[in-house]
Amino acid sequence: MELAKNYRINSLLSFYRPLLTKKQNSYMQRYYVDDYSLGEISEEFSISRQAVYDNIRRTELILEKYESQLHLYYDFVSRNQKTDRIKEYIHQHYANDQQLVELVDDLEKIEEE
Repeated sequence: MELAKNYRINSLLSFYRPLLTKKQNSYMQRYYVDDYSLGEISEEFSISRQAVYDNIRRTELILEKYESQLHLYYDFVSRNQKTDRIKEYIHQHYANDQQLVELVDDLEKIEEE
């Protein structure tokens, strides 16, 4: 499995998991998070490997559709990049301004919640 794809799907899952069905969640959790093989998942749920594969592929498309409409992951990444740039700028030019440093830290904590 391609590492970049795995990372992206896991990221999308972190944002859109509540929008998936219980079955979709179960298959995606096992395949992408727990690193189960299609065979292991098919045995656990007593279905064919093809059915597991089809469900995972459909769910990937659903996650990508949610992202194309809602942009939660894109916005998260964008905010983090901008926060990193601000922190770097502050470190270079305003490292002694403790209030400014704390304000940026507070913004960063909001993103982690």
